[in-house]
Amino acid sequence: MGLVLHPTRDVSEVVGIIERWASHHRKTLLVRAEDKHRVPSCVEPVPADELAERADALISIGGDGTMLGALRLAVRDPKPVLGVHLGRLGFLVEVEPPDLPEALSRLASKDFTVESHACLACDVCGDDVVAFNDIALVRQPGSGFVTATLAVDGQRYGYYRCDALVVSTPTGSTAYSYAAGGPLISPAADAVVVTPSSPMAGISRSVVLAPSESIRLDLQPHSAAVAVEMDGLVIKDAATEGAVEIHYRRDAGRVVRFDPQRYQERNQLKLSLLDLPFLPDQLRELLPDELRRERDQRELEPPC
Repeated sequence: MGLVLHPTRDVSEVVGIIERWASHHRKTLLVRAEDKHRVPSCVEPVPADELAERADALISIGGDGTMLGALRLAVRDPKPVLGVHLGRLGFLVEVEPPDLPEALSRLASKDFTVESHACLACDVCGDDVVAFNDIALVRQPGSGFVTATLAVDGQRYGYYRCDALVVSTPTGSTAYSYAAGGPLISPAADAVVVTPSSPMAGISRSVVLAPSESIRLDLQPHSAAVAVEMDGLVIKDAATEGAVEIHYRRDAGRVVRFDPQRYQERNQLKLSLLDLPFLPDQLRELLPDELRRERDQRELEPPC
């Protein structure tokens, strides 16, 4: 099993749970070489580009960003990815730390279902990247607007003049695209969504395209310098020219699900909470006293 760790959060307690389970069940644990100082010495460090190849499954410890990173690591040879929740909202991760030992046993015995995820295979100014949520062209503050043309299967559709231009998968439709006013796309659907954020001119609404259609965005000479983000990570900064070509790729990622129905119900609740103007502490106060005490006690208990 390969461990993919959140880059900054303290993951020691969760890694300890996994290490004790693995020792008891005689399972080998792997981790990227750059993370070896964050895990016990019994966890074998390997080069990052070999982690997914050598592991039968990956365990993502963090939030959605860590989960997306694990999926990208395994995109050439998709392996089941189990998400352990250490984030805040989390639409992809399913397992809480106290439930981890049972989840690991089910993972080892293959008692789970696989949720298939598509990605966007992108050529960004000549560099090949993949995104499981979205690829975005974002203006730099104070530098004007993103101005780019859209072509679909070689046919020019029009242009955008906006703060940001977001191309997302169905999974990513709940992220940046949603915040920009884009539609929610069922994860069971195959589609690509192009959404402008704060459009000033040109195309001003989301465009939903078929998975077979190729997409090309060309920066125009009068565009502001833009940053290109892949799943929220900046991969190009201050680009002033070039093109982004995007193709949809099915079955690029495999996410472990133990209770798909309960997972979907939780996500529906999380989506409804996004539209409430409350802080997390305020939402906690809305819970009945019994549920609030139970939640507080669970947060105080150390993982077993």
